[in-house]
Amino acid sequence: MALSASLYLRQNQSLVMTPQLMQSIQLLQMTHMELTQFIAREIESNPLLENAASDEGHGDVSNDEQGPAETESDAFSGDWYGDDNAATQAVLADQLDSNFAESYSDEGQSEQRQASEAISQWKSMTTGAYGDEQFDLDDFVASRPRLKDHLIDQIALTFRAHRSQAIARYLIDYLDEAGYFLTPLEEIAARINVSSEDLANILTTLQSLDPPGIFATSLSDCLKRQLQQKDRLDPAMEGLIDNLELVARRDFTKLKKICGVNDDDILDMIREVRALNPKPGSSYILQPPESVLPDVIVTQDRLNGWKVELNQDTLPRVLVNRDYLASIKTGGIMSDADQTFLNTCLQNANWLTRSLDQRARTILKVASEIVRQQEAFLKQGVDHLRPLTLKTVAAAIEMHESTVSRVTTNKFMLTPRGLFELKYFFTVSIGSTEDDGANRSAEAVRHRIRQLIASETAETVLSDDDIVSTLKAEGTDLARRTVAKYREAMNIPSSVQRRREKRAMARVSAENL
Repeated sequence: MALSASLYLRQNQSLVMTPQLMQSIQLLQMTHMELTQFIAREIESNPLLENAASDEGHGDVSNDEQGPAETESDAFSGDWYGDDNAATQAVLADQLDSNFAESYSDEGQSEQRQASEAISQWKSMTTGAYGDEQFDLDDFVASRPRLKDHLIDQIALTFRAHRSQAIARYLIDYLDEAGYFLTPLEEIAARINVSSEDLANILTTLQSLDPPGIFATSLSDCLKRQLQQKDRLDPAMEGLIDNLELVARRDFTKLKKICGVNDDDILDMIREVRALNPKPGSSYILQPPESVLPDVIVTQDRLNGWKVELNQDTLPRVLVNRDYLASIKTGGIMSDADQTFLNTCLQNANWLTRSLDQRARTILKVASEIVRQQEAFLKQGVDHLRPLTLKTVAAAIEMHESTVSRVTTNKFMLTPRGLFELKYFFTVSIGSTEDDGANRSAEAVRHRIRQLIASETAETVLSDDDIVSTLKAEGTDLARRTVAKYREAMNIPSSVQRRREKRAMARVSAENL
Protein backbone atom coordinates (compact mmCIF):
# COMPACT_ATOMS: atom_id res chain seq x y z
CA MET A 1 0.00 0.00 0.00
CA ALA A 2 1.49 3.32 -1.10
CA LEU A 3 1.88 6.17 1.38
CA SER A 4 0.67 9.60 0.31
CA ALA A 5 -0.20 12.97 1.87
CA SER A 6 -3.73 14.32 1.65
CA LEU A 7 -5.95 17.04 3.16
CA TYR A 8 -9.22 16.40 5.01
CA LEU A 9 -11.81 18.88 6.28
CA ARG A 10 -13.31 17.69 9.59
CA GLN A 11 -15.83 19.47 11.82
CA ASN A 12 -16.33 18.57 15.48
CA GLN A 13 -17.41 20.14 18.75
CA SER A 14 -15.37 20.29 21.95
CA LEU A 15 -15.50 22.07 25.27
CA VAL A 16 -12.40 24.16 25.87
CA MET A 17 -11.84 25.65 29.30
CA THR A 18 -10.01 28.95 29.19
CA PRO A 19 -7.59 29.83 32.00
CA GLN A 20 -10.07 32.44 33.27
CA LEU A 21 -12.89 29.89 33.35
CA MET A 22 -10.72 27.48 35.30
CA GLN A 23 -9.83 30.30 37.71
CA SER A 24 -13.52 31.13 38.19
CA ILE A 25 -14.20 27.51 39.15
CA GLN A 26 -11.35 27.62 41.64
CA LEU A 27 -12.66 30.87 43.13
CA LEU A 28 -15.99 29.19 43.78
CA GLN A 29 -14.55 26.53 46.06
CA MET A 30 -11.98 28.70 47.84
CA THR A 31 -12.34 29.25 51.57
CA HIS A 32 -12.42 32.76 53.01
CA MET A 33 -8.71 32.63 53.88
CA GLU A 34 -7.69 31.26 50.48
CA LEU A 35 -9.79 33.87 48.69
CA THR A 36 -8.29 36.68 50.77
CA GLN A 37 -4.77 35.55 49.92
CA PHE A 38 -5.62 35.23 46.23
CA ILE A 39 -7.12 38.74 46.07
CA ALA A 40 -4.10 40.18 47.89
CA ARG A 41 -1.82 38.71 45.22
CA GLU A 42 -4.01 40.07 42.42
CA ILE A 43 -4.09 43.57 43.93
CA GLU A 44 -0.32 43.49 44.32
CA SER A 45 0.24 42.57 40.67
CA ASN A 46 -2.56 44.67 39.11
CA PRO A 47 -2.33 48.47 39.57
CA LEU A 48 -5.96 48.94 38.50
CA LEU A 49 -7.37 46.84 41.35
CA GLU A 50 -8.15 48.27 44.77
CA ASN A 51 -9.69 46.85 47.89
CA ALA A 52 -12.99 48.61 48.52
CA ALA A 53 -12.32 48.63 52.28
CA SER A 54 -9.48 51.11 51.71
CA ASP A 55 -11.27 53.27 49.15
CA GLU A 56 -13.46 55.40 51.38
CA GLY A 57 -13.87 58.85 49.89
CA HIS A 58 -12.97 57.70 46.37
CA GLY A 59 -16.31 58.37 44.79
CA ASP A 60 -15.05 57.82 41.26
CA VAL A 61 -13.91 54.27 41.90
CA SER A 62 -16.55 52.07 40.29
CA ASN A 63 -17.22 48.44 39.57
CA ASP A 64 -17.34 47.43 35.96
CA GLU A 65 -20.76 46.76 34.44
CA GLN A 66 -22.72 47.29 37.67
CA GLY A 67 -26.29 48.09 36.72
CA PRO A 68 -27.97 51.17 38.20
CA ALA A 69 -31.16 49.29 39.09
CA GLU A 70 -29.55 46.93 41.59
CA THR A 71 -27.20 47.90 44.39
CA GLU A 72 -24.58 45.63 45.87
CA SER A 73 -26.51 45.05 49.07
CA ASP A 74 -29.61 44.18 47.04
CA ALA A 75 -27.70 41.45 45.29
CA PHE A 76 -26.32 39.73 48.38
CA SER A 77 -29.24 39.41 50.76
CA GLY A 78 -32.71 37.99 50.53
CA ASP A 79 -35.78 36.89 52.44
CA TRP A 80 -37.58 33.60 52.18
CA TYR A 81 -41.10 33.14 53.56
CA GLY A 82 -42.73 29.75 53.80
CA ASP A 83 -42.73 28.18 50.35
CA ASP A 84 -42.37 31.42 48.35
CA ASN A 85 -39.18 33.16 47.21
CA ALA A 86 -39.45 36.91 47.87
CA ALA A 87 -37.49 39.66 46.19
CA THR A 88 -33.99 40.37 47.48
CA GLN A 89 -33.67 43.26 49.90
CA ALA A 90 -30.91 45.51 51.23
CA VAL A 91 -28.57 45.52 54.23
CA LEU A 92 -25.47 43.33 54.25
CA ALA A 93 -24.62 41.42 57.42
CA ASP A 94 -22.52 43.36 59.91
CA GLN A 95 -19.09 42.10 60.79
CA LEU A 96 -19.46 38.79 62.65
CA ASP A 97 -16.96 36.57 64.40
CA SER A 98 -18.66 33.77 66.30
CA ASN A 99 -18.81 30.03 66.66
CA PHE A 100 -22.02 29.11 68.41
CA ALA A 101 -22.30 25.65 69.93
CA GLU A 102 -24.88 23.32 68.44
CA SER A 103 -28.25 23.35 70.14
CA TYR A 104 -30.95 20.82 69.36
CA SER A 105 -33.56 21.80 71.93
CA ASP A 106 -37.14 22.10 70.67
CA GLU A 107 -38.48 25.08 72.58
CA GLY A 108 -40.24 26.68 69.63
CA GLN A 109 -40.39 30.40 69.05
CA SER A 110 -38.81 31.29 72.42
CA GLU A 111 -35.60 29.60 71.37
CA GLN A 112 -35.68 31.33 67.98
CA ARG A 113 -35.98 34.76 69.61
CA GLN A 114 -33.17 34.00 72.03
CA ALA A 115 -30.88 32.84 69.22
CA SER A 116 -31.67 35.93 67.14
CA GLU A 117 -30.88 38.15 70.14
CA ALA A 118 -27.57 36.31 70.60
CA ILE A 119 -26.67 36.93 66.97
CA SER A 120 -27.50 40.63 67.38
CA GLN A 121 -25.31 40.81 70.49
CA TRP A 122 -22.38 39.33 68.61
CA LYS A 123 -22.90 41.83 65.81
CA SER A 124 -22.85 44.75 68.24
CA MET A 125 -19.78 43.36 70.00
CA THR A 126 -17.75 43.03 66.82
CA THR A 127 -18.59 46.54 65.62
CA GLY A 128 -16.87 47.98 68.69
CA ALA A 129 -18.10 49.21 72.02
CA TYR A 130 -17.21 52.81 71.25
CA GLY A 131 -18.30 54.38 68.02
CA ASP A 132 -17.76 52.55 64.76
CA GLU A 133 -14.26 51.33 65.56
CA GLN A 134 -13.92 47.62 64.82
CA PHE A 135 -11.61 45.03 66.32
CA ASP A 136 -10.65 41.43 65.72
CA LEU A 137 -11.52 39.02 68.54
CA ASP A 138 -8.44 36.95 67.66
CA ASP A 139 -6.29 39.85 68.90
CA PHE A 140 -7.43 39.06 72.45
CA VAL A 141 -6.55 35.36 72.34
CA ALA A 142 -3.43 34.52 74.32
CA SER A 143 -0.73 32.84 72.25
CA ARG A 144 0.38 29.38 73.30
CA PRO A 145 4.07 28.70 74.05
CA ARG A 146 6.09 26.47 71.77
CA LEU A 147 6.90 23.02 73.14
CA LYS A 148 10.52 23.28 72.04
CA ASP A 149 11.06 26.59 73.86
CA HIS A 150 9.35 25.23 76.97
CA LEU A 151 11.66 22.20 77.04
CA ILE A 152 14.84 24.16 76.23
CA ASP A 153 14.24 26.42 79.24
CA GLN A 154 14.08 23.33 81.48
CA ILE A 155 17.10 21.67 79.86
CA ALA A 156 19.28 24.67 80.73
CA LEU A 157 18.45 24.14 84.42
CA THR A 158 18.53 20.33 84.40
CA PHE A 159 21.83 19.47 82.65
CA ARG A 160 25.09 20.97 83.78
CA ALA A 161 27.39 19.74 81.00
CA HIS A 162 27.17 21.62 77.72
CA ARG A 163 27.51 18.35 75.82
CA SER A 164 24.46 16.87 77.57
CA GLN A 165 22.48 20.06 76.93
CA ALA A 166 23.33 19.92 73.23
CA ILE A 167 22.27 16.26 72.97
CA ALA A 168 19.06 16.93 74.90
CA ARG A 169 18.14 19.83 72.60
CA TYR A 170 18.85 17.58 69.63
CA LEU A 171 16.48 14.91 70.93
CA ILE A 172 13.63 17.43 71.08
CA ASP A 173 13.46 17.37 67.29
CA TYR A 174 12.46 13.70 67.41
CA LEU A 175 9.25 14.36 69.34
CA ASP A 176 6.00 13.94 67.43
CA GLU A 177 3.02 16.26 67.79
CA ALA A 178 1.68 14.28 70.76
CA GLY A 179 4.99 14.54 72.62
CA TYR A 180 6.07 10.92 72.11
CA PHE A 181 9.65 9.81 71.45
CA LEU A 182 9.36 6.88 69.03
CA THR A 183 12.73 6.80 67.24
CA PRO A 184 15.07 3.93 68.31
CA LEU A 185 18.04 5.21 70.33
CA GLU A 186 20.45 3.03 68.34
CA GLU A 187 19.55 4.89 65.15
CA ILE A 188 20.19 8.29 66.75
CA ALA A 189 23.38 7.08 68.46
CA ALA A 190 24.86 5.96 65.14
CA ARG A 191 23.87 9.26 63.52
CA ILE A 192 25.53 11.59 66.05
CA ASN A 193 28.30 9.20 67.19
CA VAL A 194 27.15 8.95 70.81
CA SER A 195 26.84 5.76 72.84
CA SER A 196 23.36 4.33 73.36
CA GLU A 197 23.97 4.28 77.12
CA ASP A 198 24.57 8.04 77.22
CA LEU A 199 21.47 8.68 75.12
CA ALA A 200 19.38 6.45 77.38
CA ASN A 201 20.52 8.34 80.48
CA ILE A 202 19.74 11.72 78.89
CA LEU A 203 16.36 10.43 77.69
CA THR A 204 15.50 9.23 81.20
CA THR A 205 16.15 12.72 82.53
CA LEU A 206 14.12 14.31 79.74
CA GLN A 207 11.17 12.07 80.63
CA SER A 208 10.98 13.78 84.02
CA LEU A 209 10.42 17.24 82.54
CA ASP A 210 7.17 19.14 82.24
CA PRO A 211 4.59 18.41 80.88
CA PRO A 212 4.23 15.03 82.62
CA GLY A 213 4.48 12.16 80.16
CA ILE A 214 6.70 13.99 77.67
CA PHE A 215 9.27 11.87 75.81
CA ALA A 216 7.21 8.74 76.50
CA THR A 217 7.75 5.82 74.14
CA SER A 218 4.14 4.58 74.11
CA LEU A 219 0.68 5.40 75.44
CA SER A 220 1.05 3.11 78.46
CA ASP A 221 4.48 4.56 79.18
CA CYS A 222 3.01 8.09 79.00
CA LEU A 223 0.19 7.28 81.42
CA LYS A 224 2.53 5.46 83.83
CA ARG A 225 4.90 8.42 84.02
CA GLN A 226 2.05 10.80 84.77
CA LEU A 227 0.78 8.50 87.52
CA GLN A 228 4.31 8.09 88.85
CA GLN A 229 4.72 11.85 89.23
CA LYS A 230 1.44 11.86 91.18
CA ASP A 231 2.69 8.95 93.33
CA ARG A 232 -0.29 6.85 92.16
CA LEU A 233 1.49 4.09 90.23
CA ASP A 234 0.78 1.17 92.57
CA PRO A 235 0.68 -2.48 91.37
CA ALA A 236 -3.09 -2.36 90.83
CA MET A 237 -2.87 0.77 88.69
CA GLU A 238 0.07 -0.66 86.78
CA GLY A 239 -1.96 -3.75 85.98
CA LEU A 240 -4.75 -1.53 84.68
CA ILE A 241 -2.37 0.44 82.43
CA ASP A 242 -0.88 -2.77 81.06
CA ASN A 243 -4.35 -3.89 79.97
CA LEU A 244 -5.78 -0.81 78.32
CA GLU A 245 -7.49 -2.98 75.71
CA LEU A 246 -9.70 -4.41 78.48
CA VAL A 247 -10.53 -0.86 79.59
CA ALA A 248 -11.59 -0.04 76.04
CA ARG A 249 -13.84 -3.12 75.99
CA ARG A 250 -15.15 -2.30 79.49
CA ASP A 251 -14.34 -5.82 80.61
CA PHE A 252 -14.47 -5.04 84.32
CA THR A 253 -14.58 -8.68 85.37
CA LYS A 254 -11.11 -9.45 83.99
CA LEU A 255 -9.74 -6.11 85.14
CA LYS A 256 -10.82 -6.76 88.73
CA LYS A 257 -9.06 -10.12 88.70
CA ILE A 258 -5.87 -8.68 87.21
CA CYS A 259 -5.75 -5.67 89.54
CA GLY A 260 -7.13 -7.44 92.60
CA VAL A 261 -9.71 -4.78 93.41
CA ASN A 262 -13.48 -4.53 93.76
CA ASP A 263 -16.07 -2.70 91.65
CA ASP A 264 -15.72 0.57 93.53
CA ASP A 265 -11.94 0.65 93.17
CA ILE A 266 -11.87 -0.28 89.49
CA LEU A 267 -14.28 2.52 88.60
CA ASP A 268 -12.23 5.04 90.59
CA MET A 269 -9.06 3.86 88.86
CA ILE A 270 -10.64 4.19 85.42
CA ARG A 271 -11.84 7.71 86.23
CA GLU A 272 -8.32 8.62 87.31
CA VAL A 273 -6.80 7.25 84.10
CA ARG A 274 -9.33 9.11 81.97
CA ALA A 275 -8.30 12.36 83.68
CA LEU A 276 -4.71 11.95 82.42
CA ASN A 277 -3.40 13.56 79.24
CA PRO A 278 -2.62 10.94 76.56
CA LYS A 279 -1.00 13.61 74.34
CA PRO A 280 1.13 15.81 76.61
CA GLY A 281 2.66 17.75 73.72
CA SER A 282 -0.58 18.65 71.98
CA SER A 283 -1.30 21.73 74.11
CA TYR A 284 2.03 23.28 73.09
CA ILE A 285 1.65 23.03 69.31
CA LEU A 286 2.23 26.46 67.82
CA GLN A 287 -0.69 27.34 65.59
CA PRO A 288 -2.78 30.49 65.09
CA PRO A 289 -6.07 30.83 66.94
CA GLU A 290 -8.77 29.06 65.01
CA SER A 291 -12.00 30.87 64.31
CA VAL A 292 -14.69 30.10 61.78
CA LEU A 293 -16.41 32.94 60.00
CA PRO A 294 -19.82 32.05 58.60
CA ASP A 295 -20.23 32.69 54.90
CA VAL A 296 -24.02 32.87 55.24
CA ILE A 297 -26.17 34.22 58.09
CA VAL A 298 -29.74 32.98 58.53
CA THR A 299 -32.09 34.78 60.91
CA GLN A 300 -35.84 34.70 61.53
CA ASP A 301 -37.82 37.89 60.98
CA ARG A 302 -41.07 39.15 62.48
CA LEU A 303 -43.22 37.50 59.82
CA ASN A 304 -41.89 34.06 60.78
CA GLY A 305 -39.86 33.87 57.59
CA TRP A 306 -36.14 33.35 57.08
CA LYS A 307 -33.68 36.03 56.00
CA VAL A 308 -30.61 34.69 54.19
CA GLU A 309 -27.65 37.06 53.96
CA LEU A 310 -24.00 36.87 53.02
CA ASN A 311 -21.53 37.77 55.73
CA GLN A 312 -19.60 40.93 54.91
CA ASP A 313 -16.38 39.51 56.37
CA THR A 314 -16.37 36.72 53.81
CA LEU A 315 -17.57 38.93 50.97
CA PRO A 316 -14.49 40.63 49.48
CA ARG A 317 -15.13 43.79 47.47
CA VAL A 318 -12.57 44.49 44.79
CA LEU A 319 -13.14 47.52 42.57
CA VAL A 320 -11.51 48.94 39.43
CA ASN A 321 -9.93 52.37 39.94
CA ARG A 322 -10.97 54.14 36.76
CA ASP A 323 -9.58 57.49 37.97
CA TYR A 324 -6.10 55.97 37.99
CA LEU A 325 -6.74 54.41 34.57
CA ALA A 326 -7.84 57.76 33.13
CA SER A 327 -4.85 59.60 34.59
CA ILE A 328 -2.46 57.12 32.98
CA LYS A 329 -4.09 57.43 29.57
CA THR A 330 -4.02 61.25 29.66
CA GLY A 331 -0.55 61.46 31.11
CA GLY A 332 1.29 61.10 27.83
CA ILE A 333 2.05 58.82 24.93
CA MET A 334 2.42 55.19 25.88
CA SER A 335 4.41 52.54 24.06
CA ASP A 336 2.73 49.52 22.54
CA ALA A 337 4.06 47.33 25.35
CA ASP A 338 2.65 49.67 28.00
CA GLN A 339 -0.70 49.80 26.24
CA THR A 340 -0.83 46.02 26.01
CA PHE A 341 0.02 45.71 29.70
CA LEU A 342 -2.64 48.24 30.67
CA ASN A 343 -5.29 46.52 28.57
CA THR A 344 -4.40 43.16 30.13
CA CYS A 345 -4.65 44.62 33.63
CA LEU A 346 -8.04 46.14 32.83
CA GLN A 347 -9.32 42.87 31.37
CA ASN A 348 -8.13 40.89 34.40
CA ALA A 349 -9.59 43.44 36.81
CA ASN A 350 -12.99 43.36 35.11
CA TRP A 351 -12.92 39.58 35.06
CA LEU A 352 -12.08 39.36 38.78
CA THR A 353 -14.85 41.75 39.86
CA ARG A 354 -17.41 39.86 37.76
CA SER A 355 -16.19 36.49 39.07
CA LEU A 356 -16.42 37.60 42.70
CA ASP A 357 -19.89 38.97 42.08
CA GLN A 358 -20.98 35.69 40.47
CA ARG A 359 -19.41 33.70 43.31
CA ALA A 360 -21.37 35.65 45.91
CA ARG A 361 -24.64 35.27 44.00
CA THR A 362 -24.09 31.53 43.59
CA ILE A 363 -23.39 31.00 47.30
CA LEU A 364 -26.50 32.98 48.23
CA LYS A 365 -28.61 31.05 45.75
CA VAL A 366 -27.48 27.66 47.05
CA ALA A 367 -27.84 28.72 50.69
CA SER A 368 -31.35 30.06 50.10
CA GLU A 369 -32.42 26.74 48.57
CA ILE A 370 -30.91 24.83 51.52
CA VAL A 371 -32.89 27.02 53.92
CA ARG A 372 -36.05 26.39 51.91
CA GLN A 373 -35.47 22.64 51.97
CA GLN A 374 -34.50 22.47 55.65
CA GLU A 375 -37.04 24.86 57.19
CA ALA A 376 -38.29 22.11 59.52
CA PHE A 377 -34.77 21.66 60.91
CA LEU A 378 -34.43 25.38 61.60
CA LYS A 379 -37.74 25.45 63.47
CA GLN A 380 -37.83 22.07 65.22
CA GLY A 381 -34.32 20.67 65.40
CA VAL A 382 -32.23 17.83 64.05
CA ASP A 383 -35.05 15.28 64.30
CA HIS A 384 -36.66 17.08 61.38
CA LEU A 385 -33.60 17.29 59.16
CA ARG A 386 -34.75 16.21 55.70
CA PRO A 387 -32.80 13.93 53.37
CA LEU A 388 -31.14 16.14 50.80
CA THR A 389 -28.76 15.56 47.90
CA LEU A 390 -26.65 17.82 45.75
CA LYS A 391 -28.70 16.77 42.75
CA THR A 392 -31.93 17.99 44.35
CA VAL A 393 -30.52 21.44 45.08
CA ALA A 394 -28.87 21.66 41.67
CA ALA A 395 -32.13 20.86 39.91
CA ALA A 396 -34.06 23.41 42.01
CA ILE A 397 -31.70 26.31 41.24
CA GLU A 398 -30.90 25.14 37.69
CA MET A 399 -27.18 24.68 38.22
CA HIS A 400 -24.82 21.78 37.70
CA GLU A 401 -24.34 19.36 40.57
CA SER A 402 -20.57 19.94 40.58
CA THR A 403 -21.17 23.67 41.08
CA VAL A 404 -23.30 23.01 44.16
CA SER A 405 -20.62 20.66 45.48
CA ARG A 406 -17.95 23.34 45.15
CA VAL A 407 -20.15 25.96 46.80
CA THR A 408 -20.92 23.79 49.83
CA THR A 409 -17.29 22.76 50.46
CA ASN A 410 -15.72 24.58 53.42
CA LYS A 411 -18.55 27.13 53.55
CA PHE A 412 -20.41 27.70 56.80
CA MET A 413 -23.91 28.88 57.67
CA LEU A 414 -24.82 30.56 60.95
CA THR A 415 -28.38 29.68 61.97
CA PRO A 416 -30.40 30.13 65.17
CA ARG A 417 -29.48 26.50 65.92
CA GLY A 418 -25.74 26.99 65.60
CA LEU A 419 -22.95 27.11 63.05
CA PHE A 420 -22.95 24.37 60.42
CA GLU A 421 -20.98 23.56 57.32
CA LEU A 422 -23.22 23.58 54.27
CA LYS A 423 -22.31 19.93 53.69
CA TYR A 424 -24.04 19.11 56.99
CA PHE A 425 -27.46 19.61 55.45
CA PHE A 426 -26.86 16.94 52.80
CA THR A 427 -27.61 13.50 54.22
CA VAL A 428 -28.69 10.21 52.73
CA SER A 429 -32.28 9.05 52.91
CA ILE A 430 -33.45 6.32 55.29
CA GLY A 431 -36.51 4.35 54.23
CA SER A 432 -39.86 4.87 55.97
CA THR A 433 -42.47 2.36 57.04
CA GLU A 434 -45.26 4.92 57.12
CA ASP A 435 -47.92 5.21 54.45
CA ASP A 436 -46.96 8.74 53.47
CA GLY A 437 -43.49 7.50 52.49
CA ALA A 438 -41.71 10.47 54.12
CA ASN A 439 -38.11 9.32 54.52
CA ARG A 440 -35.78 10.52 57.26
CA SER A 441 -32.22 11.74 56.97
CA ALA A 442 -29.33 9.68 58.27
CA GLU A 443 -28.28 12.49 60.65
CA ALA A 444 -31.76 12.59 62.20
CA VAL A 445 -31.67 8.82 62.68
CA ARG A 446 -28.23 8.99 64.34
CA HIS A 447 -29.53 11.70 66.65
CA ARG A 448 -32.51 9.52 67.57
CA ILE A 449 -30.19 6.58 68.32
CA ARG A 450 -28.16 8.81 70.64
CA GLN A 451 -31.35 9.85 72.42
CA LEU A 452 -32.49 6.26 72.91
CA ILE A 453 -29.15 5.17 74.34
CA ALA A 454 -28.85 8.26 76.55
CA SER A 455 -32.17 7.41 78.22
CA GLU A 456 -31.13 3.85 79.14
CA THR A 457 -30.86 2.52 82.65
CA ALA A 458 -29.04 -0.57 83.89
CA GLU A 459 -32.27 -2.59 83.48
CA THR A 460 -33.38 -1.11 80.15
CA VAL A 461 -30.23 -1.27 78.04
CA LEU A 462 -31.25 -1.58 74.39
CA SER A 463 -29.63 -4.02 72.02
CA ASP A 464 -29.21 -3.18 68.35
CA ASP A 465 -32.28 -5.29 67.60
CA ASP A 466 -34.27 -3.34 70.19
CA ILE A 467 -33.20 -0.06 68.59
CA VAL A 468 -34.25 -1.39 65.18
CA SER A 469 -37.68 -2.31 66.56
CA THR A 470 -38.11 1.10 68.22
CA LEU A 471 -37.14 2.95 65.08
CA LYS A 472 -39.44 0.79 63.00
CA ALA A 473 -42.33 1.57 65.34
CA GLU A 474 -41.55 5.26 64.85
CA GLY A 475 -41.63 4.87 61.08
CA THR A 476 -37.95 4.36 60.22
CA ASP A 477 -36.93 1.20 58.39
CA LEU A 478 -33.33 0.42 59.27
CA ALA A 479 -31.26 -2.77 59.20
CA ARG A 480 -29.51 -4.02 62.30
CA ARG A 481 -26.06 -3.77 60.70
CA THR A 482 -26.77 -0.13 59.86
CA VAL A 483 -27.65 0.61 63.49
CA ALA A 484 -24.41 -1.07 64.57
CA LYS A 485 -22.45 0.97 62.03
CA TYR A 486 -23.99 4.25 63.21
CA ARG A 487 -23.43 3.31 66.85
CA GLU A 488 -19.76 2.47 66.31
CA ALA A 489 -19.23 5.67 64.29
CA MET A 490 -20.52 7.63 67.32
CA ASN A 491 -18.10 5.73 69.63
CA ILE A 492 -20.96 4.13 71.54
CA PRO A 493 -20.11 0.69 72.99
CA SER A 494 -22.24 -2.39 72.53
CA SER A 495 -25.23 -3.17 74.72
CA VAL A 496 -23.22 -5.77 76.68
CA GLN A 497 -20.53 -3.25 77.54
CA ARG A 498 -23.05 -0.53 78.37
CA ARG A 499 -25.03 -2.89 80.65
CA ARG A 500 -21.87 -3.99 82.44
CA GLU A 501 -20.77 -0.41 83.07
CA LYS A 502 -24.20 0.81 84.19
CA ARG A 503 -24.63 -2.07 86.62
CA ALA A 504 -21.20 -1.47 88.12
CA MET A 505 -21.94 2.23 88.55
CA ALA A 506 -25.33 1.41 90.05
CA ARG A 507 -23.72 -0.87 92.63
CA VAL A 508 -21.21 1.80 93.56
CA SER A 509 -23.96 4.38 93.94
CA ALA A 510 -26.00 2.01 96.13
CA GLU A 511 -23.02 1.32 98.38
CA ASN A 512 -22.31 5.05 98.77
CA LEU A 513 -25.91 5.61 99.84
